Amino acid sequence: MSQAPRRDIAFWIATGLGSGLAPKAPGTFGSLAALLPWLLLRELPWWAYAGITIAAFAIGCWACAALIRQLGREDPGMAVIDEWVGMWITLFAAPPEWWWAPIGFALFRLFDIWKPWPVRWVDRGVHGGFGAMADDALAGVLGLLAMQVLVLLPAAG
Repeated sequence: MSQAPRRDIAFWIATGLGSGLAPKAPGTFGSLAALLPWLLLRELPWWAYAGITIAAFAIGCWACAALIRQLGREDPGMAVIDEWVGMWITLFAAPPEWWWAPIGFALFRLFDIWKPWPVRWVDRGVHGGFGAMADDALAGVLGLLAMQVLVLLPAAG
């Protein structure tokens, strides 16, 4: 197993600009780090937000594939660009009040760790850079759906 070269752009992208290098809970640290660029993303029109998220997914597939090749193991913990994308998907239609960010964070982490179907199916059956990204993107979709249910609950009452 080789060490990934830290001067490699794919390394820095895959590790979420280094946020995945935390010695413990790199996924949690990566998810927290994703909130900083999200503060800028949320100010964009929906189509620009979606476009950047889709581009980050595609670039993340490439970067994670490179890191997987370099390290010789599937979905290394330090690869957290997938957490960034998953968080951005969860928070896609978040209301502007500040408390929705920690709710979205908690929902995304719940689905990312719990891995309900179809997240678990993708996590176990899809490999490479796309596999590393896809399970967290699906966890993000589940987080987005759960968040929107929470947003609609007060309106239903």
